[in-house]
Amino acid sequence: MGLKNPVEQAVILLRSRLCNPNFIFTLFSDSPDSNYSKLKYIISSSVTESCNNSVLLLGPRGCGKLAVLELVLEDLLREFPDMISVIKLNGLLHSDDNCALKEIARQLCLEHQLAFSKMASSDENSQFLIAMLRECGLAHKTVLFVLDEFDLFAQGKQRLLYSLLDAMQSVTSQAVVIGVSCRLDADQLLEKRVRSRFSHRKLLFLPPSREDLQRLLEHALLLPSGSDLPHEFVANFNSNLLNIFADKKFKDIMDTVFNTDSTFKQVLTFLFSALCHLDLKCGFLSVENFKDALSNIQRQPKLECLKDCSILELYILVCMKRLEVREHETCNFNSIMKEYKSIHDSFQTTDYYARDVCRRAFEHLLQRELISFLDNRGHGHSIEFRPVKLLISWQELYQGLKSYGSCPAILYKLVERETTT
Repeated sequence: MGLKNPVEQAVILLRSRLCNPNFIFTLFSDSPDSNYSKLKYIISSSVTESCNNSVLLLGPRGCGKLAVLELVLEDLLREFPDMISVIKLNGLLHSDDNCALKEIARQLCLEHQLAFSKMASSDENSQFLIAMLRECGLAHKTVLFVLDEFDLFAQGKQRLLYSLLDAMQSVTSQAVVIGVSCRLDADQLLEKRVRSRFSHRKLLFLPPSREDLQRLLEHALLLPSGSDLPHEFVANFNSNLLNIFADKKFKDIMDTVFNTDSTFKQVLTFLFSALCHLDLKCGFLSVENFKDALSNIQRQPKLECLKDCSILELYILVCMKRLEVREHETCNFNSIMKEYKSIHDSFQTTDYYARDVCRRAFEHLLQRELISFLDNRGHGHSIEFRPVKLLISWQELYQGLKSYGSCPAILYKLVERETTT
């Protein structure tokens, strides 16, 4: 590390932070009202008091449910190394009851150094699970079952959930079931017999507030003063970063991020992208870096579709735009072809195609949903007479043509003329 440029060292440090959920979510673990504190209390009290429990972690994707859970499990395994056994299942892989029971048996055998039989039946695995819960309870060891995509386990007959929760009714068993789901109504999916055995504890995970977002920016991007980096570089880097945070342009960028998708996952992706745009020669982040990062994470499906269009399809879109500017009430394939011929006759373009070829391009635009029929009526009529409308704005068409590598100059000029008038 000492041989590397300080800027490169700083970038490596900041990237490792953004890719480390433990570092990010440690910021929000100090409050007693945080989900981290609540979840740790639920699980640790179950371990120390030798009781059974169940809890659901609910919230949109990207809000840190699994990250906080992993942070809690890591702390508890360090505090109670011989009193906890963790079994992890995912509904995308183990929603089938037989498959789930076999995976539980496999992980229990691996945890306790027992021989696992791949040929064991579902009933044998179920009996093995009950026996292991009893043995762990007698040894004062708590088994934590983490069920990611919990709502997928609530489909079908819910045999696995019933088996787990029913086994936990025994005095000798010690277990905690932790369900993780992006469905806020996950507990309502449970059958009556399963719901009656569930503890009904729920923790709701939400995207960070604006205040939390500001804390996250400073926590993730400000360089530590006690690192191996030169003190002067750290001071200048942090001073420059604080000036950026106070810049109105940066605040506008963060408002856009917050208003579109402010989940932890999206914000961290945004910050990582900004780091990727950092100029190593300059050595400091800039507002332009964050602006470029915003354009990278914002999806522009219409512009992406335009990049894959042929020259002829671009001509058709421009013709429709010109007809709309002239306030034509409706346009169809025939009127578009008249406009297409008018452009060719006026400017003597070399891009002129036969009518059948134009029709295929027109149909392709319909399939890509850059244009559509005005209504569902007229299915029996020829496609050439059915009225159509443009599903792309002037600005999107203008930007698309501008970024199109081999766009004919006449098309760009025609759209630019109509946009400025």
